[in-house]
Amino acid sequence: MKRLLDFLFAAFGLLLVAPLFAVVAVAIRLDSPGPVFFRQRRMGRHLKPFNILKFRTMVVNAAELGPGITVGKDQRITRVGHFLRQTKIDELPQLWNVFVGDMSLVGSRPELEQYVLMYAQDYRTILKARPGITDVASIVYRDESELLAQSKDPEETYVHVVLPDKIRMARQYTRDASLFHDFKLILATIVYLTYPDQIFDRVLAALARRRVVITAIVQAGLFAAANVLAFQLRFDGTIPPTFEITFRPRD
Repeated sequence: MKRLLDFLFAAFGLLLVAPLFAVVAVAIRLDSPGPVFFRQRRMGRHLKPFNILKFRTMVVNAAELGPGITVGKDQRITRVGHFLRQTKIDELPQLWNVFVGDMSLVGSRPELEQYVLMYAQDYRTILKARPGITDVASIVYRDESELLAQSKDPEETYVHVVLPDKIRMARQYTRDASLFHDFKLILATIVYLTYPDQIFDRVLAALARRRVVITAIVQAGLFAAANVLAFQLRFDGTIPPTFEITFRPRD
C-alpha cells in the first residue's frame, strides 16, 4: 500500500511542479556553468546504492573542493543554490527517485556510503525500508549547515553527534512506521517549510529589546479596561451619566 501511494503521489507531484522545474532549470544555467541536476551516490534499501537526484546548488567541482557535508555559507554554493537550499526546492527532483522506487516520500534520509559504513549495523536495520524525502530528522536538523558552522570540526561533529542522533530517530521511525504516522510527518514538513521563522524571530527580538515600554503600555491598557469592566459590572452594563465623566478625556 505504501509503495502504491508513493508512486501515485510522486507522479502527481512531478506533473504539478513541472512548470517550476523549467523556471529553476533556467535560473541554474544562467547563474553558473554546469548541469541543472546533481546526482550523488547514496545508500538505499537493503544497502543497495542508487543515485539521488537534486537540483545543482554548488559549483561543478564541489566534491574536489570540500567534504561531503555543507557548513554555513559554504563558498561552493552558488547564488541560486542558496535560495534553492533555503526553500528546499533543490530536493524536489527526488520525486523522481520516489516514482522509480529508489525512495519513499517518508523514511530516513539516504546517506553517503562512507557514513553508512561507519554505522553499518544500525543501517542494516534502518534500510530494510526505503529511505525517504522527509523524516523526523529532516525537520529537527533543517538548519543543519548553520549548526555545523558553529563547530570547530564540522565533520567530526556530524559523524559523532549529528549522525548518531539521526540514526536514533530513524530507528524510532522504523518501530512506529504506519501510513498515519507518515501523513503526520508530511504535514509537519509542510508546516516547517512554510513557517517564516526568521521573520518571527526578528519581530520577537525587536519586542524583547523594547519589553519595558511594551509592558508599560500593556499594563496601562489592562488597568483602563479593568476599570471600565468594573463599572459595567456594577451598573449591569449601563454606566450612569454622572459616572461617565470618569472615562472622558479632560480638556
